[in-house]
Amino acid sequence: MVIDQGRRYLDRGRFLWEFVKSPLRTASVAPSSAWLAERMVVGVPERGDPVVVELGAGTGAFTSAIQRRLAGRGRHVVVELNERFAAGIAQAYPSVEVVCDDVTHLPELLAGRGIGPVDVMVSGLPWVAYAGEPPLIQSMARALAPAGVCTQFAYNWTRRAGPARRLLGDLRAEFEEVVTSMTVWRNLPPAVVYVARRPRWR
Repeated sequence: MVIDQGRRYLDRGRFLWEFVKSPLRTASVAPSSAWLAERMVVGVPERGDPVVVELGAGTGAFTSAIQRRLAGRGRHVVVELNERFAAGIAQAYPSVEVVCDDVTHLPELLAGRGIGPVDVMVSGLPWVAYAGEPPLIQSMARALAPAGVCTQFAYNWTRRAGPARRLLGDLRAEFEEVVTSMTVWRNLPPAVVYVARRPRWR
């Protein structure tokens, strides 16, 4: 328990430092909570060998939840731009395939590793990651299997901002179903999860 608490404090310190250095490339000032992580991995099936791609893993809050849910099954790939975060994930989770690169190269990254179709996409990315061309949401949707699931969180206090509304609009344009979870109050800041299912292009 003491070790777990020490790791959480260390993760918080790393996250805050990375946010201070590059607030546009780091999604938050603190790692996501276990309660938010559980909502984010809801699409990971409990059976079979799913392919799970995680974007923007940070210090591994979602990575840990995905690993617990997979329990040794399937394939788990992390794409993380921050070299320090990527190295930390690779060290903590040897079974996870860690790719240190920009998500704007997502189609090439997946194709180059023979990854696809993807069953679940879990995104912890900041808004700025979605601003490029072609839209990242489109690349994510096209990498998914017909019954694929994509999750993305949003903080309550910024959901009405322009970038957040555009992100939700893009999700609705690319997926047949987009459900917003109940607020996860036990997260700093409180957040919701968008669960998008069945990419329209399939």
